[in-house]
Amino acid sequence: MVLNYVWLGFFLSAFVAALVQTLGGDLGAFPRQLEALFGAAKTGFEISLGLTGMMALWLGLMRIGEQAGMIEHFARAVRPVMRQIFPGVPAGHPAHGAMTLNISANLLGLDNAATPLGLKAMQELQSLNPRPDTATNAQIMFLVLNTAGLTLIPTSVIAIRQTLAVKQGVAHFNAADIFLPTLVVTAITLLVALLAVAWVQRIALWRASLLAPLAGFAAVTGALVWWLSRLPPEQAAQWMGVIGAGAILAIVALFMGAGLIKRVDVYSAFVDGAKDGFVVAVQIIPYLVAMLAAIAVFRAAGLLDWLMGGIAWAVAALGWPTDFLPAVPVGLMKVLSGSGARGLMVDVMQTYGVASFPGQLAAIIQGSTETTFYVLAVYFGSVGVKHVRHALACALLADGVGLVVAVLVGYAFFH
Repeated sequence: MVLNYVWLGFFLSAFVAALVQTLGGDLGAFPRQLEALFGAAKTGFEISLGLTGMMALWLGLMRIGEQAGMIEHFARAVRPVMRQIFPGVPAGHPAHGAMTLNISANLLGLDNAATPLGLKAMQELQSLNPRPDTATNAQIMFLVLNTAGLTLIPTSVIAIRQTLAVKQGVAHFNAADIFLPTLVVTAITLLVALLAVAWVQRIALWRASLLAPLAGFAAVTGALVWWLSRLPPEQAAQWMGVIGAGAILAIVALFMGAGLIKRVDVYSAFVDGAKDGFVVAVQIIPYLVAMLAAIAVFRAAGLLDWLMGGIAWAVAALGWPTDFLPAVPVGLMKVLSGSGARGLMVDVMQTYGVASFPGQLAAIIQGSTETTFYVLAVYFGSVGVKHVRHALACALLADGVGLVVAVLVGYAFFH
């Protein structure tokens, strides 16, 4: 129901804005919105079509992992943590393994791998859903944790910064200097998301069986951060890429090797799993087109610019520094569109300089936030869930806190 009102709000506010602009003499307001509307429909289809191959690949590999027993081993390894966070999912259920792989891919900044794995996890969770059109507590927790966007290695953002630094002739530029700030912001955002959903669902988190593994993860992450921070920037960026790609390929090799040992017909298993990729991609199309169309007309109406103008006025009225404001649209757009936010980030870096404070802050925001409405549309749309309950409110709360924390962390590290 909440998503329904948000979707209507995008369209109706955009129409009213275009009507006001037209009456004011801007005869291009409605044509711009119409162009954006049709363009969004095309983009939604192209995204779904492009996802088909990745879905086929990863669902095929997941089928091998299932038949080889590796998904069950993954689920058993994370059972103490998952039992606390997802009390409605039975111990040993395949959803645990799928969610673990998805979270691992997100940590490594491998979006192409994370999405198919996340959709597989949603399918497994949907098998436990007594009301197929309404999100379960476990699905909401999983989705909100995804929108929190915990990222250990913001690979793509670092690559973009390095490219722009070369183009702008910036000497001795450390493109990986956002690595630690991004990790701090995403960790705080994830904690807020976890606490928000746990509070609504009345989940008790303060138990040793949950806190001990989290402390261990924090220790390993801290050691990795310390090691990478001691390397030259170019070498650190290379190692981050090696770690990400190597981890995924190691999982693939592990599945294949386990299949060989268990005498699984890995080729047939892969093909059987891959067939589901096309079905899932087709199911996503209407949900994705609906959300992208609403976002497109909202942006074409200039409402995002109006919103930023209001924020700038409020910040100036309070007497706060305003040098962070050029980067804020990246965070607001990231909630709506990943590609749109990436474009805004590049625009900030080109306008103010890749080594400037707005450029650094835009990179942190881009690397530490997630496309909430896109994730909602794709993940829930893939299993036919229409009533998202408290998922959107909790996700937006985490997004808001994440944006504020990103600004504060940016000032702490770079100002």
